[in-house]
This record gives sequence, C-alpha cells and structure tokens, in this order.
Amino acid sequence: MAIHREGYRYILIASILWALIWFATYEFVIDIPWLFWPIHIICFLLWFWIIWFFRIPARDFTKGEYKIIAPADGKVVVIEETFEPEYFKDKRLQVSIFMSPLNVHVNRTPIAGTVKYMKYHPGKYLVAWHPKSSTENERTTMVVGNGKVDLLVRQIAGALARRICYYVKEGDVLKQNDEFGFIRFGSRVDIYFPLGTQIDVKIGDNVQGGMTVIGHLS
Repeated sequence: MAIHREGYRYILIASILWALIWFATYEFVIDIPWLFWPIHIICFLLWFWIIWFFRIPARDFTKGEYKIIAPADGKVVVIEETFEPEYFKDKRLQVSIFMSPLNVHVNRTPIAGTVKYMKYHPGKYLVAWHPKSSTENERTTMVVGNGKVDLLVRQIAGALARRICYYVKEGDVLKQNDEFGFIRFGSRVDIYFPLGTQIDVKIGDNVQGGMTVIGHLS
C-alpha cells in the first residue's frame, strides 16, 4: 500500500500536532493517567485515519475495450436518466458514486481516450447527496472520448470535501484506469453515459475504482 502525494502535508501536520500534544500532556497531566491515555488513543486514531484516507492500495486493474470501469470507490446512489446541461446538452444516463471519508479517494478514468473537455467550477459545499450538489457545489467536469463513446465524469465536493484535485487538461491521452484526480474528505463522482448503455450495477452496490465494471458499450 502506498500513500498518495496529496496526503504528505496532512500526515506531517498530524504527526507534529500529536508530538506537541504528547509533550503538553506529559508535562501537565502525566499524573492523571485516566486522562493521559485516552487523549493519545484519540490522537492515534485520528493520525491513523489520515494515513488510511490517503492510501493507495495495490490492485489488479480491470481492463477491456468495451468495459466501463468505476472511476471511484464508494456506493452507487443514483442511476437515472437526466438532462446534462454543461457539455452534451441532452439527455444522458447518470450513475453517481458517493465516496465516504473511509473510501479510497483516487479518481481514475473509466475508459481509454482523449480528454475533450476539462473545466473546474468553484461553488458551494452542500452534502454530496443533495440534488443540487452536481450543479452548485465545487466540481470539475471532464469529458473523455475514444471514437466509440464520449463519457462525462464529474468530481463533486461535499460538505467535508474542501479541495478537488485534478491532474489532466484538454488534449491529454489517458489509458483506462489512469489517475485523473483526487478529492479530499468525502465527495461524489458522477458519470454520464449515452442513453441505452448497459449498466451493470444497481443502487446500493459498493464499487471499487479501477476494478468494478459499471457498464458495457454496445
């Protein structure tokens, strides 16, 4: 298991804070063991959670020319036909994956192709499952296409996610499962498919980025 580069600063800050708290509690509450140890158990759990959040587990990625692979870890919370107003400006099939603070937060491209559109939108921080979060929250919109299909993938910040990171630009050529972004501390990823696409997941399913097949091209 590796640690994502976005986590180095947070792990360093957490380690320094824990060291300072250790020094302060050793100096002032060492004679009150019922207070000393609970404080450091809490500090350890928070420190470990930060490391856990920024983990990159080793995985054997799923690949396939006609397979659409999950771009994120999390739970499928939306599968519906909807109007996509930003790029396609027509009806699409939307699948939304909610990423809890316990999920891996690396985002990967679901198909191989060229980035045809990439845009960052500042915005609000509504809870990720709010109906308006996909149009009002901080978010990015990426369209990747390969001659067989164009897919729109949208990173959406949630109430806890205060930073969306993206590493691609228009014109970049991506392999399937390449990392294109990261979202810190809880969020959502939406994928917009052409109508009629075969969807292989259902609401409530837990998926893994780079591994779970969420749809098939005709």
